[in-house]
Amino acid sequence: MQSKFLLSAPFVFSLLTILLMSCAVPKELEYRDFKNFGVDKVSFGATTIRMDLVYYNPNNFGLQLQRTDLDIFMNNNYLGHTVQEQQITIPKRAEFFVPVTVDVDMKNLLKNGLIGLLSTEVMVKVTGSVKVGKANVFRTFPVSYEGKQSFSSF
Repeated sequence: MQSKFLLSAPFVFSLLTILLMSCAVPKELEYRDFKNFGVDKVSFGATTIRMDLVYYNPNNFGLQLQRTDLDIFMNNNYLGHTVQEQQITIPKRAEFFVPVTVDVDMKNLLKNGLIGLLSTEVMVKVTGSVKVGKANVFRTFPVSYEGKQSFSSF
């Protein structure tokens, strides 16, 4: 009986080693573009816009996006806030879409809109957090993105 235990111990150790090595630290998801921009609701207090954000997963494994909670700035002016709680399956080494709705602060809409219309590029800043995971084990990560965005597609 002890010999069966000793023979299976190296097998279990090898299996655990393989499993631990396969749990690599995920690479950061790459923002690519946005598509399907539209306005859902217009009012004096807030305007709701929607769009699909295009990302690329450079990892050799898929992930699950459970939640996003983001503040969006355009040329360092607060534009609005978005929360997305729909779980999205992220395929390995492929592009995927994240549908978002943004409640735009109307105080800054005219200012930001004019800046966007008068220039071909604006500085977009996104801060907040995302909750991603694999096999129903999720972890919250901070988001801090800043980059120039071309609005020539409008």
